[in-house]
Amino acid sequence: MTRTPSRTSSANPQAPTRAAEIVREYGPFPGADHVHGVTFDGHRVWAATGARLVAFEPEGGAVARTLDRAGDAGTAFDGTYLYQIAAARIDKIDPATGAVVASIPAPGAGRDSGLAWAEGSLWVGQYRDRKIHRIDPATGTVLRTIESDRFVTGVTWVDGELWHGTWEGDESDVRRIDADSGAVLERLTMPSGAGVSGLESDGDGLFYCGGGPSGKVRAVRRPKAAPR
Repeated sequence: MTRTPSRTSSANPQAPTRAAEIVREYGPFPGADHVHGVTFDGHRVWAATGARLVAFEPEGGAVARTLDRAGDAGTAFDGTYLYQIAAARIDKIDPATGAVVASIPAPGAGRDSGLAWAEGSLWVGQYRDRKIHRIDPATGTVLRTIESDRFVTGVTWVDGELWHGTWEGDESDVRRIDADSGAVLERLTMPSGAGVSGLESDGDGLFYCGGGPSGKVRAVRRPKAAPR
């Protein structure tokens, strides 16, 4: 795939904005005081807590598994493998064994935030750079870049929609953007102090939002998509 030019999102005062509906909180988890990346494997939610990956049941919140793998930013799942940002690299992890089967350089060289899997690629948030990169999961080559007008935290795709988290000061939201133009299409504002670090959709009606130093994961109601 050839590299396409960057696209810059702009604040859209016409974009629908509503308060995020937090339907459940999980954690803090034993031995973990931060949640960074978050992903969902179809059965369990995985949270990167710094020194470990923690998998918990979305129904009751019970911790089902832990993997001793470093993770200080985004987490993703491609249907078989976990991907985890650890400092300046992205590790590809076998969730059955915890083994790292491959690693690629992270595009931000340690300034990376969110991580998602979609369309055969990894999508990597760049926090203070206010960008989302689409990268080749085998080499780390940047294929495309979208720019944002806010700090980018977690990133997720669901039903062909690109969403990302923002967090600046005490203000945080989850926003849907146009994947071609970068324009903001919809915003869910979090309560003051409830920041969004990682972000993942369950493929249905919820987003899982990492809560940074709160040590929590918050389930947020996903708005119903408008008819296409």
